[in-house]
Amino acid sequence: MSALVPLLVLLPLLGAATALVLGAHRRAQVLVSALTLTVVTVLSAILLVYVDQVGPVVVDVGGWDAPFGIVLVADRLAMIMVLIAALMLLGVLLFAAGQGIADGDRETPVSIFHPTYLVLAAGLFDAFIAGDLFNLYVGFEMLLSASYVLLTLAGTGARIRAGVTYIIVSLTSSIIFLASIAFIYAATGTVTMALIAERVRDLPADVQLILCISLLVAFCIKAAVFPMSFWLPDSYPTAPAPVTAVFAGLLTKVGVYAIIRTDTVMFTDVDIDIPLMVVALLTLLIGILGALAQADIKRLLSFTLVSHIGYMIFGIAIGSQAALAATIFYIVHHIIVQTTLFLATGLVERVGGTTSINRVGGILKASPLVSVLFFIGAMNLGGIPPFSGFLGKVGLFEAGVALGTPLSYMLIAAGAATSLLTLYALVRVWNMVFWRPSGDVEGYSSPLLDSLRENPDDPGGTVRTKSVPRLMLAATTGMVALTVALTIFAGPLFDLASRTAADFDSPSTYVEAVFPEATP
Repeated sequence: MSALVPLLVLLPLLGAATALVLGAHRRAQVLVSALTLTVVTVLSAILLVYVDQVGPVVVDVGGWDAPFGIVLVADRLAMIMVLIAALMLLGVLLFAAGQGIADGDRETPVSIFHPTYLVLAAGLFDAFIAGDLFNLYVGFEMLLSASYVLLTLAGTGARIRAGVTYIIVSLTSSIIFLASIAFIYAATGTVTMALIAERVRDLPADVQLILCISLLVAFCIKAAVFPMSFWLPDSYPTAPAPVTAVFAGLLTKVGVYAIIRTDTVMFTDVDIDIPLMVVALLTLLIGILGALAQADIKRLLSFTLVSHIGYMIFGIAIGSQAALAATIFYIVHHIIVQTTLFLATGLVERVGGTTSINRVGGILKASPLVSVLFFIGAMNLGGIPPFSGFLGKVGLFEAGVALGTPLSYMLIAAGAATSLLTLYALVRVWNMVFWRPSGDVEGYSSPLLDSLRENPDDPGGTVRTKSVPRLMLAATTGMVALTVALTIFAGPLFDLASRTAADFDSPSTYVEAVFPEATP
């Protein structure tokens, strides 16, 4: 099985090179990208089953034993993240391929998109299986470099401006991350996470605290945790729909993943639970209040993305096995649901011509299936029973009740309020964009909707169903099916999340996987 682990990164890089060579052949590029991500999805599923039954798979790249060489660690958490990321990347790729066929690749130039997209995938997978901080940094830089290109596709003024902000913030977080790695190496003599977990205990408490906070600041910027979340709502909505979906679903979760590794593996003796809970509380409330003020669906969803990161930080701050299990389940839920909602929003924009809440209406009549797809995702994100969003939040709230501190009860109240306000914001979108007749929107005229009217002279008349490109619709439908599957198979998924959380009861589990013979 150890031979499969490097393939998770190597295959996307080889696919990117192949797609670049095939730049003049759009269908060949799509085929290479889809085949690459399909193979990675299968490999990650096989590895997840294996590590769940047998234990972590550790690979010393190039035959150099840790801590002298690069170490890759495929444990339960890493393989859950890789599998979900591969599924999302594959679903969004199919959506992008359908959009390219329908639009002639105006939004996502295929010769650039596919190689860059696969480099982004390689960076994501490398970050998840990295066993040392510098390789984690390399994974971050791979995906961030690719994201710069994807964010500015088509070169419009709005995308360039958003790209500049994104690049500045990303470079700042990368500099902080690299400086933190230097500090940790100077203090411990290693960048291997398992060895850091052992050696950091011998450092003075204040030094441990400084090193931990320096890492967390870098990761919180990447995860868009308040007050370091200001950049996200202005950056993501300007990108093409497939790019926005990937960014919203996956990129911030890499930061959350890194925070989990920092808190549960390397710096277990540093007590920062209360500051993390305060940050989680502010992230929940500020994010959702920002969402309520938005008049554009993409910006609204971007603010809800920020607010729901607060749930994950809440679970990490509690730190119990139940809390971490609920956090892992919620991360999986949010990746799938948030990605799906952005894809559904892309379909709404295609049908209505805009994502402005005040400038579009009648989508329910124009395309009932698109409306249903958005509605299911919205109810799931809002936490309506019995969807996975509700189940994940209940798990977090139960962990908060078990902790029983005043701050944990405040977080439970903030979490419940955020869930209700999320539902309110999304119901408002539904009423304005889908339920409201397009004739009630003053000055609104979409060629797509107007062409469907049985009587073009009657702006409030009946609208025939809009034919959305089949591949885009199929990809979004498949993603919605995954969100429903999260609810149907919530029991086994929670059990897997609980076994994953149990791995973090003691950092020795991770250390012994990397150094099985003896602790260095």
